[in-house]
Amino acid sequence: MTTTEPPAQPPAQPPAQPPAQPLAGPSAGPPVAELFADWDWEDPEGLEARTDAFTEDLARCATIEQVRPEVPYTHQEFQELGVTGIEFAAFRTRHPQGLGTDLVGLHNGTDATRPGPVYRIDGGSLYTSLDITRPLPFADRSVDWVYAEHLIEHVPLGTAVFWLAEVRRVLRPGGLLRLTTPDLAKYVAGYLDDREQFFRRHRRRLRTMRVGPPMPERRAFMLNQIFYHFGHRWIYDEAELRHVLDRAGYGGFTVTRQEFQTGARPDVADLDTAFRKDESIYLEALAPGSATDAAPAPGLAADAAPGGTRGAGGAQGG
Repeated sequence: MTTTEPPAQPPAQPPAQPPAQPLAGPSAGPPVAELFADWDWEDPEGLEARTDAFTEDLARCATIEQVRPEVPYTHQEFQELGVTGIEFAAFRTRHPQGLGTDLVGLHNGTDATRPGPVYRIDGGSLYTSLDITRPLPFADRSVDWVYAEHLIEHVPLGTAVFWLAEVRRVLRPGGLLRLTTPDLAKYVAGYLDDREQFFRRHRRRLRTMRVGPPMPERRAFMLNQIFYHFGHRWIYDEAELRHVLDRAGYGGFTVTRQEFQTGARPDVADLDTAFRKDESIYLEALAPGSATDAAPAPGLAADAAPGGTRGAGGAQGG
């Protein structure tokens, strides 16, 4: 099983993902022409400030309550917090036993999250800030599942491999990683389809959800936009996802392509959002072994498990 070292100077991580919610809902509101008067689909750099401002707005919340001064480290500490897994690129995870995380912190008029503590947001979901270009601050074999929807395409390939290696390190035996990301194969097939069935469906979905004004209908634009909009850095098909998993040391895992809201753990697959299903690929990596294999040897403290260092810097994967 191979391992991958992080870049010597990891590139800055952008806000993890474009919002799962549309930029404007399908309900009544200002006319599209008025709402998006300054929106130019053919100017990706010009749209960055627009999407960044919307991400900042999504990060607003009503209440922020600190529940732990630092993130849980061992599996036991996760259990004590009532958490079984981590959802990356999520301000508010919908999993009842999940810990949501993103690089961008949440804020209200008087308070804001900061890296380190765990917070309860709006009296519900748990949240902590994490940067996936840095080692995860958790012990080896500490969580049962990890979920990331439309995150991996926002970082360079080397950063993705490093993060995936860290996820592998913190997953318990029998643990599950579920990845979703735009499927390059669907976009290429859409470009080659003279009837443009996929592109038509995709434009219609975005138009219904009022994600900007109607997209240009040119096939070349529809292919290019997935590479250049929303801060995307690397687009994957199934083979490319399997490649980065292999580079990150997942040789002993069972890797399976899944469908929307279908997978080894229904509670994790249910985190898939319908808004993205037309363009997404779903891939799961199941760790070998079972949960009982993760128990430390008699007399060995959980904090002494190999590979982990408690603290803000976390643990370097081996």
